[in-house]
Amino acid sequence: MILRLAALSLCLAALVACAPPNPPNASRDAVGRSAFSTGAEPSITLITVRDVRSDGGAHTALLIDGAERVLWDPAGSFVHPDVPEVDDVLYGITPLIDTVYTDYHVRPEYYMIRQKVAVDAATARSLSALARSSGRAAQATCAITTSRILREAGVDVRRTFFPKALMASFADLPGVETRRIDMSNVDTNHNVIFGKGGVPAPRG
Repeated sequence: MILRLAALSLCLAALVACAPPNPPNASRDAVGRSAFSTGAEPSITLITVRDVRSDGGAHTALLIDGAERVLWDPAGSFVHPDVPEVDDVLYGITPLIDTVYTDYHVRPEYYMIRQKVAVDAATARSLSALARSSGRAAQATCAITTSRILREAGVDVRRTFFPKALMASFADLPGVETRRIDMSNVDTNHNVIFGKGGVPAPRG
């Protein structure tokens, strides 16, 4: 147990050390102008970024597709001029922005697992409210904060600090559709969008 806690502490310290500062919160007007809905049946998608060499989890996020489509990106490093952010909730998640978010994270060093499952409207609404009320997540708490809001909304997942463990627990939900995105199938345009080099590592 002591060795496990020591390893966890070292992992958290490493993630905190490389984390860039959070952007300021967007205005209410900016959030309102960016509101987007797919019109599809409610669903949630757990996003897990994993390290190619170690296969460990590097970041966890949750796409909530309900009356409005928002992305809970706890302690994430993604920023975009067309994506207002308030306390780790990103707004205006159109299909194009969703692709940009994926492309931003997937590179030779990292790949992404997306796990989508249908939920009822009440669950999507509850998750959206919980994400908005959670405030900014501390560094290296992406999985624990995401598992917390999932459990509070009635989604039966394990509460854990580790993205890989949360992904495994989420996989046990009925009806999960899983997709792996790596350099073989991603739209590799992040050098155009973000400029060559200087792309921060995923964090959470």
